[in-house]
Amino acid sequence: MAEHFPASIAHRPAVAAAVAVTVAGAATILGAWFFQYGLGLGPCPLCLEQRIPYYVAIPLAVIVAIAAARAAPRWLVAGGLALIVAAMLIGAALGVYHAGVEWKWWAGPQDCSGPLDPLGSRNLLEQLQSINIVRCDEAAWRFLGLSLAGYNALISLALAAIAAWGLAADARRHAPHSVPHGAP
Repeated sequence: MAEHFPASIAHRPAVAAAVAVTVAGAATILGAWFFQYGLGLGPCPLCLEQRIPYYVAIPLAVIVAIAAARAAPRWLVAGGLALIVAAMLIGAALGVYHAGVEWKWWAGPQDCSGPLDPLGSRNLLEQLQSINIVRCDEAAWRFLGLSLAGYNALISLALAAIAAWGLAADARRHAPHSVPHGAP
């Protein structure tokens, strides 16, 4: 008889964690694309950088899920989950940094939040008509006081925690069971 899904999570935490990261990560990127292409909110350079950890973690999570489901060597599955944790922690750090730039807690990169460089020798009017600068220090959208960068920081932390849970639960599952002291 087939295992029920909730019961299978306890027996295959690495698979469950990798699938959760894949689905939630893909939903996050699809959401970012919806804001960009559906609502016309162009991403700034920091927004685009925050997507990179997802572009690493999502395909890696697919590979880890398949590897764990096919009983690949534990070190391979554990290494993949550890890389996902690292990628999503980097994503969380980028989200916190970007949110701080938006709240003016610290300066952002000059190319998207500092003063404009000299405009050169071309006609100023021609230049102004041909460029579209999306500033990193202005939140394009907020909900409940958080910008998309803030939500990215929270989602990235959650995905890192899910991958870390899968790593720890899988390690416990494969750990040798201790024998009580004095037992034969």
